[in-house]
Amino acid sequence: MILHVANPIYDSVFKYIMADERISKTILSALLKKEVVKVEMRPHEYVNTTRDTLSMFRIDFAATVREKDAESNEFKDRVILIELQKTWLDTETLRFRQYLGAQYSNKLNIRSDSPKGFAYPMVAVYLLGHRVGDIKEPVVYVNHDVYDYNGKVVKDGKEEPFVESLTHNSIIVQIPRLKGRVNNRLEKVLSVFDQSRKDAEDKQVLNIDENKYEDDADMMYMLHRLTAAAADSEMRQDMNVEDEYYKAIEDRDTAIMKREKELKQKDEQLQQKDEQLQQKSEQLQQKSEQLQQKSEQLQQRDEQLKNVVKLLYSNGMDTLQIAKTTGISNDEVTAMLK
Repeated sequence: MILHVANPIYDSVFKYIMADERISKTILSALLKKEVVKVEMRPHEYVNTTRDTLSMFRIDFAATVREKDAESNEFKDRVILIELQKTWLDTETLRFRQYLGAQYSNKLNIRSDSPKGFAYPMVAVYLLGHRVGDIKEPVVYVNHDVYDYNGKVVKDGKEEPFVESLTHNSIIVQIPRLKGRVNNRLEKVLSVFDQSRKDAEDKQVLNIDENKYEDDADMMYMLHRLTAAAADSEMRQDMNVEDEYYKAIEDRDTAIMKREKELKQKDEQLQQKDEQLQQKSEQLQQKSEQLQQKSEQLQQRDEQLKNVVKLLYSNGMDTLQIAKTTGISNDEVTAMLK
């Protein structure tokens, strides 16, 4: 059976499902590849609910994860912070960094039981609506390690509070790279974000085959909540507002691109004109140099002719004879002899 569920690419739908602890535990457990036993949504000081110029949605969790202790081989619970950021534009790197900086300085992220002010370990999760360079995998993990001078991994001390307070791991999800991939638990959970499942006539809805999830109670729960969201009139209105908001951004970006293209064309035209003017200037310069050379040649010729006239005159020829011999006028001969 095909279910028509609300598209969680929309901030309103995403917030709606992540506010449900069972769903947030399902998604975060799959992302972290660890059992999340408890999830607490943190205060929303940085969440984008005001529809300003930001195109990024942020939501913070304090997640209690259950892990096996390497020494005692017993399971222990510990709290980690999940800074989840979702964006559909590929120009948000600076905002990601600014947000992380705010989280590092947030006193709420300091352990209450730490007299030295150590922070909870943090994992940054990025749900991206665009591709990241040439990375082909839909999900990549960027984990820090501790090394000595020789480049060998230091196994003891990696989870020391001092180290965890100053570094964090990251999980990057490229939504466009999903495209029907369901090779593991995480890709199964993320398949509800797969935009290749969009309805042909209504992009606010995804068409999901319920039969592929009927053996997974957590996934069926998530699908039923998304189905309820699709049928909720207020949720639909929120999605309409988002469509209008992003349409305005798209129109703005299109207008900017158009203006940039026009400016580029004008710059190219001006550059061509500058080159033409430069060519003309060079041609004029060449002509000027040629005229200068001719002027110098004429001046040399006049000097030579003047010397010939003086020589002939000194040899006893009168001005008329000199004029007849040299082919110049009698007046010019007279002028040269002065």
